[in-house]
Amino acid sequence: MFPLRDENPTLRTPIATWAIIALNVLVWAGLEGFGQPLMVLQALCDWAMIPAELFGHLKPGDSVPLGPEVECMLENRSPWLSVFMSMFMHGSWFHLISNMWFLWVFGDNVEDAMGSGRFLLFYLLCGLAAAAAQALADPSSPVPMVGASGAIGGVMGAYARLYPNARVENLVPMGFYLAVVSVPAYFMLGYWFLIQIIAGLATDTAAGGVAFWAHAGGFLAGLLLAGPLHRPDYLAEHIAQTPRQRSDYRW
Repeated sequence: MFPLRDENPTLRTPIATWAIIALNVLVWAGLEGFGQPLMVLQALCDWAMIPAELFGHLKPGDSVPLGPEVECMLENRSPWLSVFMSMFMHGSWFHLISNMWFLWVFGDNVEDAMGSGRFLLFYLLCGLAAAAAQALADPSSPVPMVGASGAIGGVMGAYARLYPNARVENLVPMGFYLAVVSVPAYFMLGYWFLIQIIAGLATDTAAGGVAFWAHAGGFLAGLLLAGPLHRPDYLAEHIAQTPRQRSDYRW
């Protein structure tokens, strides 16, 4: 299922969501040259998060694989700064666009329940939790990780907690056809989370590819952090201003 939109209006301008999207695009443009291969590889070498480096299994002067017959020598890197930088980097146009689309669909409503400042803190904490989950899944992994999807997984976890019954329209492949199906958020997001767990268990983290444990870790962090970081008055106002959907919300 690929979300197209949600039936959940917002009351406040999602300034932080816009700013995060803009920052991701700026990093893609300035640091990664809009996907130019050499610039992407250099950015990965300089800023991608590498679990083995965080846990001391790699040291300056060691090399890590970036792809077939491509290696990066670790020099002048800050392992902990790379955790933050990697949240705003992507490996391809598709990676960037799909992540930003998910953030746009779900981020504005989560920000609406938190306020911009709390949402920004929430987003960064979810990104850290996602990075920790991926690193702990294989602390000796030399495979670099980039992408906003772990933090966005946190946004999706928060949405599932704050607006479980809000309707989400999804594009669903059915053989040779594409159908648009509207389902409650808890169903769509729960299905997404289950896929991450199954894929994580079936995937060798040392082989690279999608960071499924980062997605799952971010989702769980968002589910937990939505409680203390949302504003009950904002959420109540949101519910009161959408009378047709009052039965769609639970806390």
